[in-house]
Amino acid sequence: MTILRLARLLLLAVALALPGILFAQSPEPPDYKAWEKTATEAEQMVQADKAQRQEFDKIRQEVVNWREKFKAAEDINASQISTVKAQIEALGPPPKEGQSEDKAIADRRKKLNDELAQLQSPGLRATEAASRADSIVANIDQLLRARQTDKLLRLTPSPLNPINWPEGLKVLSELTSELASEMGQQLNDTDPYASARNNAPAIVGLLLVALLLVARGRTWIDKLADVLEARLARNAQRVIDFIVSLGQLLLPIAGIVLLEAALVQTELFGSRWMELLIAIGVVLSAAFVAFWLSGRIFPRNDRQVAPFTLQSERRREGRLLTISLAVFAAIQGPFGDWLVARGQDVIEGSAKTAEEIDAAGHTLDAGFGVLVFPLQVLAAIALFRFGQLLRRHLRNETSGSEEGAFRDRLVGALGNALIAVAVVAPVLGGIGYINAANALIFPTILTLGLIALLLVLNQFFTDVYVLVARREDDGRDSLIPALIGFLLGLLAMPPAALIWGARPADLAEMWTRFQNGVSVSGVTISPGIFLTFAIVFVIGLMVTRLLQGALKTSLLPKTKIDKGGQNAIVSGLGYFGIFLAAVIAISSAGIDLSSLAIVAGALSVGVGFGLQTIVQNFVSGIILLIERPISEGDWIEVNGQMGIVKAISVRSTRIETFDRTEVIVPNADLISGQVTNWTRGNVTGRLIVPVGVAYGTDTRKVETILHEVAANQSLVMMNPEPVVIFKGFGADSLDFEVRVILSDVNFILRVQSEMNHEINQRFAEAGIEIPFAQRDVWLRNPEVLRPSKDDAEAQSDKAEDKGSEDSDDTASKRPVSRAEYGKPQPGEGPEGLEQQRHDSSDGEADAGDR
Repeated sequence: MTILRLARLLLLAVALALPGILFAQSPEPPDYKAWEKTATEAEQMVQADKAQRQEFDKIRQEVVNWREKFKAAEDINASQISTVKAQIEALGPPPKEGQSEDKAIADRRKKLNDELAQLQSPGLRATEAASRADSIVANIDQLLRARQTDKLLRLTPSPLNPINWPEGLKVLSELTSELASEMGQQLNDTDPYASARNNAPAIVGLLLVALLLVARGRTWIDKLADVLEARLARNAQRVIDFIVSLGQLLLPIAGIVLLEAALVQTELFGSRWMELLIAIGVVLSAAFVAFWLSGRIFPRNDRQVAPFTLQSERRREGRLLTISLAVFAAIQGPFGDWLVARGQDVIEGSAKTAEEIDAAGHTLDAGFGVLVFPLQVLAAIALFRFGQLLRRHLRNETSGSEEGAFRDRLVGALGNALIAVAVVAPVLGGIGYINAANALIFPTILTLGLIALLLVLNQFFTDVYVLVARREDDGRDSLIPALIGFLLGLLAMPPAALIWGARPADLAEMWTRFQNGVSVSGVTISPGIFLTFAIVFVIGLMVTRLLQGALKTSLLPKTKIDKGGQNAIVSGLGYFGIFLAAVIAISSAGIDLSSLAIVAGALSVGVGFGLQTIVQNFVSGIILLIERPISEGDWIEVNGQMGIVKAISVRSTRIETFDRTEVIVPNADLISGQVTNWTRGNVTGRLIVPVGVAYGTDTRKVETILHEVAANQSLVMMNPEPVVIFKGFGADSLDFEVRVILSDVNFILRVQSEMNHEINQRFAEAGIEIPFAQRDVWLRNPEVLRPSKDDAEAQSDKAEDKGSEDSDDTASKRPVSRAEYGKPQPGEGPEGLEQQRHDSSDGEADAGDR
């Protein structure tokens, strides 16, 4: 607790000191002459539209740097401006048209307004320059995006046309000859192997280590993982397995880096060869990364959690497709960029005239299209098969949960999208839109890799959470793993944007605009403002909670205020503290809500209708806390529900019934409805026990017994003493009531039960009968139950026919004829009923006569 308080105090000190640190030094005014020169140059470049992309990127970065300076200069003289504005407001409102004011006040107002204009001038100039910089940056971005769009939509010679195939061979031969020429120049030196001999120990060592890491690194990591997992718990196994598996990725890549370092030490390769070797190293590294990812997404054994439901054969196919797609993307990426750059240098470098330049451009377009198109087709085939694998997962998946169904729909949509890309991209490439096909198929592959990485990282962080929280597998479906996945998705958005063609400058511009804030109805909301608001509000909330805790535990228990009053004071302090913290936070963040007054007024009408019930309950809750007609711990009855009040909030009151169920009662019902509070003020209460005795009982004796029973109860108060009332003559009994006052009404049911037990015992000992309701049934016309003569004869004939076919054993079970049914049997029928009634009536009148 002490450490927590120290941390809170430190956070408070940092928050209070942060504004002073940020604004301790006033920014210097920018050099507007230098800015004018840079801005003019940038505007001329945009208008001419002839510079290369690298030149535009350079001038754009300069303009962005100037813009940051202007943004910082907008707050020049901010404190002085605030002071002068306060002085002007102190003079009062300016006179209206046709009115005048005191000359001294008018002169002072004019002087302050002139001083204010002079102080605001640097900030206004900086704002104007920043606006111009924004316009230049936007124009450059628009121009570069237009160029990128033109490049994607440019139609090149079709690679399916056999006429263009020699152009591809020509590009390859030119590059091969260029590499051979460079290697020949390296070997034509006086002693080309001198550096290799001098660095032989280092070269041999690097080569040996590189080969060991590439060839045996993964095997070592597998053995280490088996040893560790055999000694660890199940939850720890998954975490250690992921950490150890990173060695399968890092060791081979380290071996590739060492291998290239060894080749550099030989000094036998020129610049173009080194670029080629680096591109090859990137391709190999991508293969190892894909090998690791495929092992996590499509595991080789069942001990790892697989995100897709596939058979072992399909998982093996998934691993092969993943590696193939990574290699294709790497070949088209760094290797393809090297191929394009070197091809342009070689082929366009030899062109002199305009015709030669046009011919070189045709050769490059046709040759690169011929070389890239087979790679596009292979990548499309792999994507098509990958999409089919995802669709097969849907056929194997039987998830019944809503979350699982949503995830399966996403997987199915992804599989359909991959199949669509695999069909459309080669068609575009075959037509001649090579750049568009590349921009469609290879970013899709990279996006698949990003999704796979997110799945692996999400699984790892979920395993870490389950391990740290010491929860079983049910912890994987809790809130924290879902938040982890959401955060990883947000972090993946910038890489995804870069994959699909966004420039880093575009992302930087979006981040800058986000930092500058978004204007909503004249109110600017930026991360800095939001952070200031959040910090101040949290500090205010913590102070409120500390004050509430101090009052509740230290101060209020020492007063004579009852528990309900103490809770009302603590709750009221909490609401007031939250409101005050919000107001201070808004003021500290510099948010001006005056411009939102009209919008808030318009919304308040609609909100008032929509939230009428909530507002009514809220006001009722405030009234309950102030008037306190009920308090926590009271036994109340409302709307037919009876129970103990457990909590009173601003919207509702929580009642726990005697069968341990919770009832949420809106506060409006407690204010406007009828509420019975059994324990408000004191816990005494009256108990009424009704008793009935048989007619003929001595009523005075009954009264004496009942009075003694009531007096014997320990919770029955003797002042006022118990009262026994002879209420009257009931339909079945003589009715009495025992009325007592209990010292604690919470035990009313227990006292009533004990009194009933004792009354029953005392009445049994005294021979007093407790009657129960009895009813006699009289038949007005019993003769209607007897059947007619014709019906009796027909029933008799039918019974005789049936009886001739039955055996002696079944004769006793034969149906009784209607004639026989009509005869009164002993103890049956009206006569029997009359006889029984006569026998039990002890001298009453004959039933037939009645």
